[in-house]
Amino acid sequence: MFCVQGSIVTNRFRELERPQTGRLKDVVLMATVTGFESLRIPRKSDMKQFAELFEPLFLASSNEARRQAAAALSQCAHVPEPVALLIGSMPISIAATFLTRSKAISDRVLISIIRRQGPAHAGAIARRESLSTSVVDALVEHHQAGHPSEESGTSANQSETSVAVASAPAEESSFSDRIAREDKLREEIKALVRAEPREATSLIRPIDELHQALLMRFARSGEAVLFANALADALQASRALAERILLDVSGQQLAATLSALDFPAGEMGALLEALYPDLSERLGGGTRATALIGTVARKASIERVESWLRADSHGGAERVRHEAHLADNRVSDPRQQDARPVVGNRSTAQSMRGFGLR
Repeated sequence: MFCVQGSIVTNRFRELERPQTGRLKDVVLMATVTGFESLRIPRKSDMKQFAELFEPLFLASSNEARRQAAAALSQCAHVPEPVALLIGSMPISIAATFLTRSKAISDRVLISIIRRQGPAHAGAIARRESLSTSVVDALVEHHQAGHPSEESGTSANQSETSVAVASAPAEESSFSDRIAREDKLREEIKALVRAEPREATSLIRPIDELHQALLMRFARSGEAVLFANALADALQASRALAERILLDVSGQQLAATLSALDFPAGEMGALLEALYPDLSERLGGGTRATALIGTVARKASIERVESWLRADSHGGAERVRHEAHLADNRVSDPRQQDARPVVGNRSTAQSMRGFGLR
């Protein structure tokens, strides 16, 4: 599927050879990322093609788009090693989420970043849920390089005395002290790794303009797979949670999610109507969509969506029984019988285009 999407992205990428605004580059970068995300188990050719497309797009995009792409890829189970090294070597404002959360970064890449970058990158890596012994050792070496041991001061004092006072027992004692300090530092780093997440702030960040544009674009074009991916990116959640939200054909869960993300109220109705045609029916002085939006309170929506995100971070969304959009085994929903064309032999992206369209 990425080959089909990749050819589309390649054509869009070639457009960048002509003078264009930075916004187009950002959109093409995120479209490339969402297309790759849709592959559960990418082939070697998919990984190679994505790596070739990603680097020039990533480097040509704005810092905000880079942050969003890095956050999205931090949730992917498979990321090409060159892509992981590129993102991890970016300034910490871009690389932090990826270094802390991504499970697709190899130890080799982590150790390379620790040795080449500064303490901020090492600190982000130290906050990962689990670290191998080799990565912990690299962190210890990095810490010692940045914080010279007390031996330097001691040796300076010793240089003022006669060299004759140095003896084999003294050298052994110094060596033992150094080993003890290294062991203590290792234990401190391991304790930091085992600590609970320290994020006390809200789990939801207001949606940025780039993701607003992507959601509106994918909703209007009926690209439900890409819409789900973009929604997962905006929430920094799994695609399973985004799909579960979309499967509520009443539109209530998506309305609550958009409200929690502080999606512009003036565009929310059009988005809901594009995905759920029933909501475009007239009701009083407006539509069913506008009536639904009027019942959604942002504070309650934030609390509701945050509870979904907490469950999702512990694998809750994966445990909840759900079916992919328009899957062959999907249970019929009497409220929207005509809005679900049968999946044929077309690509997943094409078969999903019919979701929620008239």
